[in-house]
Amino acid sequence: VILTTQAVQDLSMCDRVGFLAEHGQLAFSGTPAAAVEYFGVDRIEQVYQRLAADRTPQQWASDWQTTQASEPQPPGRGDGDASGEVPWRMAERGKVHVGSVRQWLVLTRRTARTLAHNRLTLAILLGSPVLIVAMFAVLFQRGAFNFADPSPTAVIMIVFWIAFGVFFFGLTYGLLQICTEFPILQRERLVGLRLGPYVLSKLAVLLPFLVLVDLLLLAVLRGLDRLPAASFGTYASLAFTLALEAAAALALGLLTSAAVSNPSQATLALPMLCFPAVLFSGAIIPVPVMAWGGRVISLLVPDRWAFEAVGVDLGVRQLFEQGGSPLGPPLLDAYGETGSHSVAFYWVVLAGFAVVFLVLTWLVLARRTRALTR
Repeated sequence: VILTTQAVQDLSMCDRVGFLAEHGQLAFSGTPAAAVEYFGVDRIEQVYQRLAADRTPQQWASDWQTTQASEPQPPGRGDGDASGEVPWRMAERGKVHVGSVRQWLVLTRRTARTLAHNRLTLAILLGSPVLIVAMFAVLFQRGAFNFADPSPTAVIMIVFWIAFGVFFFGLTYGLLQICTEFPILQRERLVGLRLGPYVLSKLAVLLPFLVLVDLLLLAVLRGLDRLPAASFGTYASLAFTLALEAAAALALGLLTSAAVSNPSQATLALPMLCFPAVLFSGAIIPVPVMAWGGRVISLLVPDRWAFEAVGVDLGVRQLFEQGGSPLGPPLLDAYGETGSHSVAFYWVVLAGFAVVFLVLTWLVLARRTRALTR
């Protein structure tokens, strides 16, 4: 930390001080104790009096240069040693490097502490999902998954909004994480901060919040009979599906936050990311019904794969095939092969999205801070 000050009480806290005579002439550089000895004063604040009265600025600078030239210099203090290695290279060679795991632990603890101390942000992170879950409970009627008389359109919308809700929460949680503290990241890159531990620390703090939201969503909707009665294994699989989607959405939010320049741009990016998730998820318009370009875009939308995975977990195809509603078979025809893969297939796809978005976040940050590490 480098500071300029005229408050003498600050000087005792410094490791090294530099005194400038008039016109920026360097009159001394060293420890505060050495400054008292060099200027022959009792207290460090008396140095200012000597600089102003005893000699000209040029004389002070010349005396200091003469003193430096007459004293033996430790290795690396000149323009280079016998090998030609310049001082900053030698300092870099002797620098103590902190391991990636240690950096990740410190950054994770700092992120968690910062989040805990900002009560308004914490209230929004926890309160907004509660509000959305309450809206879901009011929006959907009971018994949509009743095997004897299912409501196919309601089932599709419940499955879609569960998937989209988790995507939305993950995206918004990550969207402001990096752009709001990018100046801090730039400074810390100068002292050896690694980008991998930095990005993963965000994931380590925020993903548990999202998993908690997922569990709350499933518990409330099941308790209010908006979701079907099923085994513990079914709901464990569903929770894991939503956790993977949350990780992918959070990683996409971090990527966007790394790419933009300020929070205003991140806020504007939110609808640009949400609209494709709604339009190309395959829920409102089935993928087979989309135009060719829409089908291609849908391949790149994590929410599409999450929507299908949730349908597989809840057995939507079986419900439509064997349920009592006449709407089931026509809807199955419209949706074609949607949801026909195993749930493990969708887990691999969602995990792949998360990994790709995290790697891209690292690459974007590396590019934006490249000049600082040269």
